[in-house]
Amino acid sequence: MEFHSLNIIEPILKSLQEEGYTTPTPVQEQAIPIVLQGIDLLGCAQTGTGKTAAFAVPILQLLHAKHINDRRKKIRSLIVTPTRELAIQIDESFKAYGRYTGLTSTVVFGGVAQGPQTTILQRGVDILIATPGRLLDLMNQGYITLKDIEIFVLDEADRMLDMGFIHDVKKLLAALPVKRQSLFFSATMPPEIVKLAATILHNPKKVMVTPSATTVDTVQQYIYFVDKGNKNALLIDLLQDSKIRTALVFTRTKHGADKVVKVLLRNNIKAEAIHGNKGQNARQKALSNFKEKSTRVLVATDIAARGIDVDDMEFVINFEIPNIPETYVHRIGRTGRAGANGTAYSFCDAEEKTFLKDIEKLIAIRIPVRDDHPYPLIDHHPVKAPKQEFRRPIRTRSDSSSSRHSY
Repeated sequence: MEFHSLNIIEPILKSLQEEGYTTPTPVQEQAIPIVLQGIDLLGCAQTGTGKTAAFAVPILQLLHAKHINDRRKKIRSLIVTPTRELAIQIDESFKAYGRYTGLTSTVVFGGVAQGPQTTILQRGVDILIATPGRLLDLMNQGYITLKDIEIFVLDEADRMLDMGFIHDVKKLLAALPVKRQSLFFSATMPPEIVKLAATILHNPKKVMVTPSATTVDTVQQYIYFVDKGNKNALLIDLLQDSKIRTALVFTRTKHGADKVVKVLLRNNIKAEAIHGNKGQNARQKALSNFKEKSTRVLVATDIAARGIDVDDMEFVINFEIPNIPETYVHRIGRTGRAGANGTAYSFCDAEEKTFLKDIEKLIAIRIPVRDDHPYPLIDHHPVKAPKQEFRRPIRTRSDSSSSRHSY
């Protein structure tokens, strides 16, 4: 099947062709006809399946067809997503797919001055992509009204809950028109997500593509067992391979990401970190440098990496094994996107073996082990330090008097 068989209008087809899109992915093939009918949609699709185009393309077409002569710039479609990076990525997609439609879009998010964002809003836009906090803030200031929204999208709903945005989402829902089309996307469908979807959607059709507990077939996965203290050395050794032109490296913490970057820079490997402590401008610069391949290694934490969509990214490296199995699926989904090939390497120390076991149980495969490296795991069975028995010291009169000045 090709995109033209989905009854997509010529202006959008032309854009898709210029972007190199010819054959829709499964989620696009299933979702686009449903959305074009004006029906609510519940979509479960893991990252890298082409989900953004699955809702952006039909939204552009519906808005273009319904109000082709109405160029009063009022916000008619709202897409809410949890992270700044993902919001920017979605806005770029709308601009790319809709370049010949005459429709306009913009993105609002926190962490930067609101002036440039409010200036665009005051001119008027058709489509708004936003993170919850800044959206509510601008609504409270009177810069945004949701009364004209025709199509609402809640994207990455599971991550929205993880990040504590559920109350913000409920406030937004209260401000939306009752009569609207709603699209709900989530990579996972735990009970809380199903319950939230039921409050947003009306008689929705469901699209389930690639269950969230599975990893993309086109991604080759490998485990390196290595002592914690040798992970930096193994990473540098791995990056000696010239085939790894760029790599996205995951750490659990912001501090850990910064430490890895320092090690790489000391070894003449151009690297930058992207995490919540970085300013928005710094994050966007790091991401742009990575996309342009002027930065070889981007080191990221999980929340910051949600929404990173880099064409032809072939390598993901889990410097630390995630303690949540679903996070592993999202991480390696950064590569092997839209049917492309990818490779995911994971460094597992002795204390992370339990995490690895949980991951393999979730994805129902045994990840192949690579032992052809110079830093094999030696500490196979870490012994927890014995619990120290606390004994209250015997205090003398002289102890008491001197302690008054000890601080």
